[in-house]
Amino acid sequence: MLAALTALTALLSIASGTPPGASRGAPPAPGSDLPQLAYEKYTLPNGLEVILHEDHRMPEIAVDVWYKVGARDEAPGRTGFAHLFEHVMFQGTKHIPEDKHFEYLQKAGATNINGSTSHDRTNYFEVVPANQLELALWLESERMGFLLERTGFKETVDNQRDVVKNERRQHYENRPAGLISKVQLEALYPPDHPYYHQVIGSMEDLTAASVDDVKSFFRTYYAPGNATLVIAGDFDRAKTKQLIEQYFGAIPAGEAITRRVAPEVRLTGVKRIAMEAKIQQPQLHVSYATPANFAPGDRELDLVGQILAGGKSSRLYKRLVYEMKIAQSVSASQQSQLLASSFEITASPMPGHTLDEVLAVIDEEIAGLQAKPVDATELDRAKNQIESDTVRSLESLLARAERLQSYNYSLGDPGYVTEDLKRYRAVDAAAVQRAAQQYLKKDARVVVTIDPNPDAPIMGRIKK
Repeated sequence: MLAALTALTALLSIASGTPPGASRGAPPAPGSDLPQLAYEKYTLPNGLEVILHEDHRMPEIAVDVWYKVGARDEAPGRTGFAHLFEHVMFQGTKHIPEDKHFEYLQKAGATNINGSTSHDRTNYFEVVPANQLELALWLESERMGFLLERTGFKETVDNQRDVVKNERRQHYENRPAGLISKVQLEALYPPDHPYYHQVIGSMEDLTAASVDDVKSFFRTYYAPGNATLVIAGDFDRAKTKQLIEQYFGAIPAGEAITRRVAPEVRLTGVKRIAMEAKIQQPQLHVSYATPANFAPGDRELDLVGQILAGGKSSRLYKRLVYEMKIAQSVSASQQSQLLASSFEITASPMPGHTLDEVLAVIDEEIAGLQAKPVDATELDRAKNQIESDTVRSLESLLARAERLQSYNYSLGDPGYVTEDLKRYRAVDAAAVQRAAQQYLKKDARVVVTIDPNPDAPIMGRIKK
């Protein structure tokens, strides 16, 4: 495994333009064994950020567009708009007929076409043969610049509104314990926080949204000045820059965006919420309010998650699943986001055991982390797992494009992966202990229990 990871890191460095053997005859610099992603970043006059990452090993290209808009930008009573546009923007533009976007790409040999929406951003991407880059750029520029000018826009919005409602039914209302995400968000965040509501929005808001409301949202957020285009793969740099200017240069920048300020997230006590759902086994969900992505404590909590539940040798898995045999599964992780994060622990007990039994052991293991620094072997194992996962994740062009986007959005430095991994390496046992003490407080958290009840809705409900 180590040899495979070393080879992959070397390939990434070569693809990024790092000269092999550059430090020959001298001690390697700290972090020189880490992956590096070379890039060129520039901005068009209309504000569109462009990031180019060359890799000529395979004749394919990933085109990845991020719009800096997500559920956090939706006003109360207007939820679900960002996710609705994720659907609408695949349906056609002024120059692209209805439902032809996918068809054009599939006929051109595209291997990955999709989009996604989070609280913080919306992305659209395609991986195409190298000779089809112009097609991908044309399609992306069309939905950025000419979406609202198409005929039948109202009919498309109405149709996709119904599609999103059906998606909501499938993934939340008809899913076992599907209500849990809504319950957790509303317990963790105050009502005026941008993360208070679900990304998919409410049925009521989707129904009430007018076409004018939807158009206004698009004009505000889906403009070059609020977007970043990443191109990764086998392309000619000079020709690609010409194509970018040709297809995106004339699109108006859009107006300046004023975003609401997110209030501080602070839990001052324990919120214990008892639910029931038509499920087979009880579920435990424990949430803590934690620092935003890249804020002090964020990376330390990533390591806490690994130490607690990162594999079969982790503390919680070893105690709950292997030794005591009172839990079927357990997980723990820092869920990093732009404005605020949460540390999430989930577990399901074995038949004959209770959620309170499982929670008691979880609390014991967290208390152990808080009372005594982890030993070097355990900490190194957690760091090595994060490092190897990161290196593996950079194998595909699309994954690299997404990584460049993520670092650029959060830090303004697309190639931050090397420094990021150095940050993990620099974390010591005392820092892990402090993070556990500061953020995983037994008296400041959300505890949601879900008990099986065949008469309850499958999505669940809060017990009276």
